[in-house]
Amino acid sequence: MNYRQFVHGAKFWVWVVLFVAYSAGAVGVVLIDTYEDRYRAMSKVKLTTVKSDLDTRRAGASQAAAIYRAQSGAPFSTLQPGSSFQIVWPDGSVETVTVMDPSSPLGTEPVTGSAIDAR
Repeated sequence: MNYRQFVHGAKFWVWVVLFVAYSAGAVGVVLIDTYEDRYRAMSKVKLTTVKSDLDTRRAGASQAAAIYRAQSGAPFSTLQPGSSFQIVWPDGSVETVTVMDPSSPLGTEPVTGSAIDAR
């Protein structure tokens, strides 16, 4: 085996590892868009933005997470405590939220500094 074959093989496997790592990371991101029909009419989500008070955002995110969990194929393993997801509020603003207690009406916590206002 000469040097060129070794370098070619090494480049190939480096790209394979990078592709697999990127794919695994991309799968872990959950995005809940509250503009969808199933979320839009919910009482805690309807008028919520990143500028709303903390408890309103927590309640809205918890309500949206509950619907997401209920409609997933594995409701007890989806959005477990400690997992994070991004939520897009009806006005287009976005923030990252961490699940603290799935059974609580205020069971989520917005990640500080993750809010992106709608433009």
